Amino acid sequence: MFGRPQATSQRTHRDVADDWTERLAGTGLPLARPEGRPRPPLVFAAPLPVGVMAEQEYADLLLSEHLPAWRVREAVSASMPTDLTLVGLCDVWVGAPALAAIVVAAEYRVVAAPADLEPHAVRAAAGRLLARPRIERERTRGGRPVTYDLRPLIEHITVEDRRPIVLRVGTRFHPERGSGRPDEIVSALSEALGAPIDIDAIVRERLVLDEPATPVSPARPLRPWLAGRGPSGRQAPSGKRTGA
Repeated sequence: MFGRPQATSQRTHRDVADDWTERLAGTGLPLARPEGRPRPPLVFAAPLPVGVMAEQEYADLLLSEHLPAWRVREAVSASMPTDLTLVGLCDVWVGAPALAAIVVAAEYRVVAAPADLEPHAVRAAAGRLLARPRIERERTRGGRPVTYDLRPLIEHITVEDRRPIVLRVGTRFHPERGSGRPDEIVSALSEALGAPIDIDAIVRERLVLDEPATPVSPARPLRPWLAGRGPSGRQAPSGKRTGA
């Protein structure tokens, strides 16, 4: 897992990956770069929108040799950008599906404004929104606006009893429809409420994986499990993840 504090929230996922890959190259780790495969040795599970912070993320690190976990852990920890913290490293069977293929959902924390929004009113609007069979929104693809249905990409919306309003938003990942964007969900919620909802911060708290059972192999890549700091600067909560 990895996290991104406010100071670097404008970096894209690709920027973070490229920076970290360069750092890893200097550690002496045997980074795998198969011929004919454009995939880099370090790949994050899912893109993170610019401006969105993260607390718990996954990444695949593919090596051409099987090394002791302690050796890889030391090298990865020493090479990480300053805004990332390594929580765990697990051995994954080389035939296991890539992370991008098994991400099924994401959990976001959205801090909303203005402060005078009533939680019960926002909660009622969320109920009306989720009761709709279809929520039409627009995205830009290829330079042109495209209408799509947001409803299948929303898992849940919960509203905490506090001010400013804090929303817990669950989004789904779909192989054809894409993934639900929390800012689009808040925009649709604002329309259902009939009042503007501004966003102070969006934090992706975790990704949800659907991992099938896989056999154990003696030659497996290592998967870093990283965490960082949330918008308040506090250390993000860590968790556990078991390798294949």
